[in-house]
Amino acid sequence: MSHTIGKDKMDALFEALSEHEVYGPVEVDGVWTYKKLDSAPDLEFGNSQVPPKSVFFPQTETMFEFKRDGARFVGAEEPQRASKPLVVFGVRPCDAKAFTLLDKLFTWDYIDPYFVDRRERATTIALTCSGQKPDENCFCTSIEGSPSGTEGVDSLWTDLGDRYFVESVTEKGEALIELGGNLFVEAVSDDESSAEEVKENAVKAITRTFDRAEVAESLRCLFESKYWEDISASCIGCGMCTLLCPTCHCFDINDVVKQGEGRRERTWDSCQFEYYSSHASGHNPRPAKRMRQRNRMYHKFLYIDNNLGVIGCVGCGRCISACPVNIDIIDVTEGAVARACMEKDADAKGEEAA
Repeated sequence: MSHTIGKDKMDALFEALSEHEVYGPVEVDGVWTYKKLDSAPDLEFGNSQVPPKSVFFPQTETMFEFKRDGARFVGAEEPQRASKPLVVFGVRPCDAKAFTLLDKLFTWDYIDPYFVDRRERATTIALTCSGQKPDENCFCTSIEGSPSGTEGVDSLWTDLGDRYFVESVTEKGEALIELGGNLFVEAVSDDESSAEEVKENAVKAITRTFDRAEVAESLRCLFESKYWEDISASCIGCGMCTLLCPTCHCFDINDVVKQGEGRRERTWDSCQFEYYSSHASGHNPRPAKRMRQRNRMYHKFLYIDNNLGVIGCVGCGRCISACPVNIDIIDVTEGAVARACMEKDADAKGEEAA
């Protein structure tokens, strides 16, 4: 059953959520990111540059704290974890879909207690891309997604002007309706038709597409191609494409020690950094930019699919918008298809000549 909630009821809804930790997209120093909110006026449904994976997988996270007695480390303790349920507002459907990949990854060969704990406590409220239409670089429809997709979503909200059309996707979404009580009103047919129109217009607004199946097939025969040197020539190795990606999950672990007390932290890392793949021996299996750019593409479209059965890209377009040298993942994939066809033709002509 679908419902609506008036925008003038959001203050009351936040009061009903007083026992929850509530997160949402807010603008901080010109950058949209997800932060803990204290009240409804703090919530702005902007399209966040920093993905909401940061709620469940923080950029910097303390794993445990310890003390040092001379050369000995003693008294290691994990910090006390929060126990309140979480509500994450305004997640875009592409970002919610990324959660389904991260859920698999962080429970794949080892269950990550930090990530899993937050995910189990969380209710995800996604917002159909509507009033703030899909970004010019969005391409979710090419990755089997949608501006109103419900993968990884507990409750999908669609902006109808003075109210939101609310669809419960999971039991957590239903529980939110029950918690809000009479703040939510049963939707009527006009609400449903208006929401459907918003969803259809959002799909039409997405103009960038590519054939994912062709990309995967092309990559299989391009590993040693000079193509990767060509497309990585302008890369400066800043890592923005991975740090702002909702599915990228690499991290580094370091001990921070000061005056006998310390903590072990994990922080986001990037496969585009030269030192990322360096071994303790000094050997680096990916010392060149072409290797790192190639690894990123193969990881997105082949490796994760082989290991987890899902594509490592959700089509959010952040990597395109954030790249300071205009490396465009859609252009790279289309170029890979074209180069693969060209090299196949060259090989075929060589065989004929022989």
